[in-house]
Amino acid sequence: MAPVTQRPSFNDVFYASLQKLPEGENFLACLQCGTCSGACPFGYLMDFPPSKMIASLRAGFFDRVIKTDLVWMCVSCYACTRACPAKIPLTQGLMTRAKEELLLAGNVPTELQDALENSQRYGNPMGESPRRRAAWSRGVEPPVKIMSQARQPVDVLWFVGDYASFHPRVEQVSQAFARVLNALGVNYGVLGPEENSDGDSQRLAGERGLFEMLAEKNAQAFARYSFGEIITTDPHAFNALKNEYPALGINYPVRHYTQFLADHMAQLKSLLRRSMKARVTYHDPCYLGRANGVFDEPRRLLKAIPGIELVEMSHSQETSLCCGGGGGGMWLDGYTWEKAHVRLSEWRVREAVAAGAEILAIACPYEAPRFEDAAKMVEKASRLIVRDIAELLAESIGE
Repeated sequence: MAPVTQRPSFNDVFYASLQKLPEGENFLACLQCGTCSGACPFGYLMDFPPSKMIASLRAGFFDRVIKTDLVWMCVSCYACTRACPAKIPLTQGLMTRAKEELLLAGNVPTELQDALENSQRYGNPMGESPRRRAAWSRGVEPPVKIMSQARQPVDVLWFVGDYASFHPRVEQVSQAFARVLNALGVNYGVLGPEENSDGDSQRLAGERGLFEMLAEKNAQAFARYSFGEIITTDPHAFNALKNEYPALGINYPVRHYTQFLADHMAQLKSLLRRSMKARVTYHDPCYLGRANGVFDEPRRLLKAIPGIELVEMSHSQETSLCCGGGGGGMWLDGYTWEKAHVRLSEWRVREAVAAGAEILAIACPYEAPRFEDAAKMVEKASRLIVRDIAELLAESIGE
């Protein structure tokens, strides 16, 4: 009689998949100290915060995790990963894989499902026509080069991103940054209708296949043109292009716009003539700061603007609070409010007010609409001005 082969359990398969990830062997070193769950902004709400997820894996009942929908409270802010003493890849490993299983089980909030479907159909989560990708640039002088029309090499390819292309508030940031580039005399271009979402937030929301599809479409667009490097105003796109695309064979030098401008500081300073005379605090975006270690360049740019007094909030740099938009959070506001009755963006605005700031400076397209909405709800925040660093620079230049 042939021996009966026992199939591995879901729990075993899931655990094995985690250990195959980069640094995945660190899952075996979990101390169960709970530091990750304590660092998580919504850890207090989750049935299974990160440490309890790992405990459930070890106990053999991870199937219980995907029967609850509170995993969607994770905004992929990297706080748990940075706090972990065992250096376990919690954000990109455990939390993202758990969301993948929730997607497979059909346990997905409707508003997130809509954003994912829009990303697949239109190449952006808002469901906007790709033909409108460069509409934000109308009126900018000199005109922004669209690569398919210019048909010439450029020094810099600007990957604009979804919200910077389509959100009315963030379009203003794109226009401001274009004016800064023009003032510096940078030879740059944009993909316009050929650009697709970078896919990083979709990946962190559990849609790895969709991420790879979007990345491949962007790779095809990149290959059509000649350029020296890619810059982007979106930290999520920066993270994808720098850390995730190379694993798919898509390799290009990439910098966030604050890094690019900081390297042009001498020339930029000569253009910054208008004084701001304002007390400014800077919010570190999760995917620029905690995930990629870019802390100094944005602050150097702010300090270069005449009249600005830079102050820090109680949580800054590595400990910066999340705006709530990452990991699919941009498309889960209704769900988050239903579960928590609080918004992370409001917590951050309170810190800006407590720091005595008149201006909350940002460097991510998710943040302007989130913080401006939050300021309407926070006591004593009605006069707080939210500005992207690119907008502050353009104002100081006088463009």
